[in-house]
Amino acid sequence: MFWSDRDDAPVATPPLAGTIEVDLVVIGGGFTGLWTALQALEDEPGLRVAVLEAEHCGFGASSRNGGFCDSSLTHGLANGLSHWPEEIETLLRLGRENFSGLADSLERHRIDADFQLCPEIGVATEPWHMNGLAEDIEHYRAFGEDVDLLDAEQMQARVHSPTYLGGMIRRNDVALVDPARLGWGLRSAVESLGGAVHDDTLANAVYRKGSHLEIHIPSGRVLADRAVMATNAYHGPVRRPRRYTIPVYDHVLVTEPLSVEQMASVGWAEREGLGDVSNLFHYYRLTADNRILWGGYDATYHFNNGVGARHDQSDVTHTRLAEHFFETFPQLEGLSFSHRWGGPIGTTTRFTATWGTAHRGRLAWVAGYTGLGVGASRFGARVALDLVFGRRTERTELQMVRKPPVPFPPEPARWAGVQLTRKALQRSDRRGGKRGLWLSLLDRFGVGFDS
Repeated sequence: MFWSDRDDAPVATPPLAGTIEVDLVVIGGGFTGLWTALQALEDEPGLRVAVLEAEHCGFGASSRNGGFCDSSLTHGLANGLSHWPEEIETLLRLGRENFSGLADSLERHRIDADFQLCPEIGVATEPWHMNGLAEDIEHYRAFGEDVDLLDAEQMQARVHSPTYLGGMIRRNDVALVDPARLGWGLRSAVESLGGAVHDDTLANAVYRKGSHLEIHIPSGRVLADRAVMATNAYHGPVRRPRRYTIPVYDHVLVTEPLSVEQMASVGWAEREGLGDVSNLFHYYRLTADNRILWGGYDATYHFNNGVGARHDQSDVTHTRLAEHFFETFPQLEGLSFSHRWGGPIGTTTRFTATWGTAHRGRLAWVAGYTGLGVGASRFGARVALDLVFGRRTERTELQMVRKPPVPFPPEPARWAGVQLTRKALQRSDRRGGKRGLWLSLLDRFGVGFDS
C-alpha cells in the first residue's frame, strides 16, 4: 500500500509468548484499538494495557483508506437525520467535540500525521446530482454548517474536469491525514504511556474465568480484568458482531507524482478532498508529493463474510477505476499508477458503528464505521471504554449506542441481498437517481448497503 510503503515504517514486534496479566486487553491494533488503549491510559495513568494485533498495527483499513477525516459520527447529516432526528443536534456536537479532541491529541502527543484542515467537495457529475445537493445544502445550513453550492463555472475554477457540473463545498470540521502515520503515531503514544503492543498475536478465543477474562493466543494467554474487541471488518474471537457487520471490499489506485504542468492542468489549488455523489461513488485527493489517490465505486462482498489477501487485488475493479480516472481527468492521459490495493470496510445496515458487550459486560466491542472511521473510530473507542468500565455517560445513553442496527440475514440470503442491492444502486445511477422498488423498500425500513 502507498501509505505504508516507506523506509521509516515501524518494525513489527515479536508475537507475545507466555502468560501476562493486565487490567485491559485490546484485541485489534487499528485506529479503534489504538485509540482505546491511548484514551484508557490517559484516563488512568499506570493502567496495565496490552494491545493484541493478529498482523501488524494498522494492517487493515487503518492504513488502506483515503485519509479523509470527518467530524460526522452518522455517515453524513442526511443519514443521521433519517435514523436519529431527535438526537441529531447531540450527535453533531459530540462529533465536533471528537474531531477537536482528535486534533488536540495529535498535537499533544506530537503525532506527525500530516493533518490538514481543508474543504471537502461533493461533486455533481450528472444533472440529477445538483437537485440532491441543493436539498443537502438546506439541511447543513440549518445546523450551522459552513457550506455552499457551486455551479459548473465555480467548480471548474477549483478543479478542472469536463465531467463536473457543480458541487457542494463543506469547510468546517473536515481534514485530510496520512493514515499510516496516524496509526504509527498512535502506537508510539500508547507505548510512551506504558502500554504494550504485540504484533503477530492472534486472539483465538475469550473465556470468562471467575472475575477475569482469559484470552487464548497461539503461544500463551492473557489474563485481563476487561477487554475491548476492535477487529471491525475482520473476524474476532467474539462472534456476535458478525450479525450486524459485513466486510465490503473497496479498491484504490495511486498515481505517480504529477509534474508542474500536470498540476496546472487540473488546478486543485486548495487541495480539497473530493468525491462524486452517485450511489456508486469515487473519492479522491492529492497526497503530499502531488500524487492522486483514487478509490471507490465498486463495493464487493464475498460470500460468508469472506476476508483475506486473495481479495485485495482485483484486475477487473482496478481496470475500471483507471478508466473512470481518465474519464474524469483526460488531460492526464498517459499518467501511470504506482500503487494499487484493496481491503475490507466494516459496514452495517444503517452505515454507522454499532456496539455491544459480552461476558457479563467485561468485554465490549465496536465495529461498522462504513468508510468514515478515521475520525469516528476515536469516538467508537471512547464509547467502548464507557461500556466496559460500566460508566453511564451521555454517549452510552444515545439511541445510536443502545439500539443495534437491523442485522444482516444469514447466508445465502446475505450474499443474495447484497448483490440485489448493488444492482439496484447501479440502476438508480443510470435512471437519474430514481430509487426503484427494492431501494424504496430498504429506505422505508431504514436499512441499506454502502461502503
